[in-house]
Amino acid sequence: METYQADIVIVGAGGAGLRAAIAAAQADPALRIALVSKVYPMRSHTVAAEGGSAGVKQAHDSFDAHFNDTVSGGDWLCEQDVVEYFVSQCPEEMVQLEHWGCPWSRKEDGSVNVRAFGGMKIERTWFAADKTGFHMLHTLFQTSIRFPSIRRFDEYFCADLIVEDGEARGVLAIDIASGDSLLIEAGAVVMATGGAGRVFRENTNGGIVTGDGMALAYRHGVPLRDMEFVQYHPTCMPGTGLLFTEACRGEGGLLVNKDGYRYLQDYGLGPAEDKPRNKFMELGPRDRLSQAFWYEQQQGRTVEGPWGSAVYLDLRHLGHAKLRERLPQICELAEEFLGIDPAKAPIPVRPAVHYTMGGILVDGRCAAPMPGLFAAGECSSVGIHGANRLGSNSLAELSVFGKVAGEEAARCARSRRPARREALKQQAEAAEARLHALRAREGGERIAELRREMAETMEAGCGIYRLEASMQATCDKLAELKQRFRNVHVEDKSSVWNSDWLLAIELGYQLDVAEAMAHSALQRRESRGAHQRLDGCEQRDDVNFLKHSLAVYQGADAPRIDYGAVKITKSQPAVRAYGAAGLAAEAAAKEGKA
Repeated sequence: METYQADIVIVGAGGAGLRAAIAAAQADPALRIALVSKVYPMRSHTVAAEGGSAGVKQAHDSFDAHFNDTVSGGDWLCEQDVVEYFVSQCPEEMVQLEHWGCPWSRKEDGSVNVRAFGGMKIERTWFAADKTGFHMLHTLFQTSIRFPSIRRFDEYFCADLIVEDGEARGVLAIDIASGDSLLIEAGAVVMATGGAGRVFRENTNGGIVTGDGMALAYRHGVPLRDMEFVQYHPTCMPGTGLLFTEACRGEGGLLVNKDGYRYLQDYGLGPAEDKPRNKFMELGPRDRLSQAFWYEQQQGRTVEGPWGSAVYLDLRHLGHAKLRERLPQICELAEEFLGIDPAKAPIPVRPAVHYTMGGILVDGRCAAPMPGLFAAGECSSVGIHGANRLGSNSLAELSVFGKVAGEEAARCARSRRPARREALKQQAEAAEARLHALRAREGGERIAELRREMAETMEAGCGIYRLEASMQATCDKLAELKQRFRNVHVEDKSSVWNSDWLLAIELGYQLDVAEAMAHSALQRRESRGAHQRLDGCEQRDDVNFLKHSLAVYQGADAPRIDYGAVKITKSQPAVRAYGAAGLAAEAAAKEGKA
């Protein structure tokens, strides 16, 4: 087994990973930085983000307004001190990206434009047409190659975290092209591996989004926080999971049921008005919009098609010119996959799993409880999203906390004592032996079948609305699948480009992450944000559940669910309301303060 000695190893080369690498390289040009990714960086899932990135821009906006929208949007499960830091750094990061070449869309006077996004009172979403993630990732990638201290390991699969005396000391990676193992020793490890949406059947995520970093940290004793909160994006293409960005609604798109009725006004988001209004109707938060779809479906007011129930996203009134300028990719997707010109006909849409609010437990400086381990981006739980993420906060999070993780990893790497290299090598060789044993298995269980059953049971038990019986059934099914996974059959026995083997490793990651999600959901006996129950726990319970869940790995057994306090600095839990009810709640709060 070859060994590469680095000072910092970053796993994942999407937005958070690239931003971390740049920050570490800027902090100390002498540090050797290894950037490990199972795909070429520009194929990372950040490229799929469409709508925009949040940051206070307008004179009538403020950090307090962004803070309040984020905390109420997260149903008061956010770490408020971290949110305060986050909103203060977002504009600075957006300007930095512009200096590096990100082509933000402009107004006629040449200034950066911002658009409305759901759950935000004021327009603050910076955008590059409807390909914001692509342009941000391209900008970060081009910037990263300027630093000779960053060495990329493209198409290397991270198979284990190397830990010595309870401290992160490197990773074991597999060269996908050859199947050879590589031990990367480092003084600090940054996980930036993205979410875990592929544990569900219908989702917006690419095939690489399998919870790798979450599972690796989890298996080594780092808790996964708030894993029950999984976001369903309300406007996705039925049957494919392809995303129709929230920018469609930010630009004025409407959601109507089969009767052409703007149904959101019946679910606490109205009244309906001719022009878009922030925090009203289609510009409400994602969890509320997806929940409204569920009720419309139950009452038979959705459109039935070959891929299930749907409602319509109507963009016709925006006109051909505006659609081509502001939403060119949406036009392309609708025409290519559905044969629909959005300027002439409405688009059928339905909710699909989009984002994992929970993740690796880290503090406001992206440090995990394990010394030497950091995490940033969707794989982490830094505490800004709470029970429901607001659209455009995630791309901003990649930049803000990718930078933090890189700087903190650099500080850590400079101060670490030398590792016992022989001990690291022995641990890596033991992990390699387990991986080769997995590849050699001749059991009767098929990888694809286990993945299908996992995705179906997660959708059945951890959907938009949840019941104790269905969540328990999902937990039981996942335990069965973990047992059957021991008898999995890896058909391809070769070393070179063995995707079958890698799928088996990923499946192990997914089963662990799915179990953390399901058990965390089962134990949260309330309804909050994206976690909604219909079994006597329909209300938010701040007395018993204003706390973070912490899933702790227990090997072959079900995870232990512990709890941690929520940091509240200046926003006490209140009624979470939108539309006219939200305005009334704001007015009442102001009167109370007066």
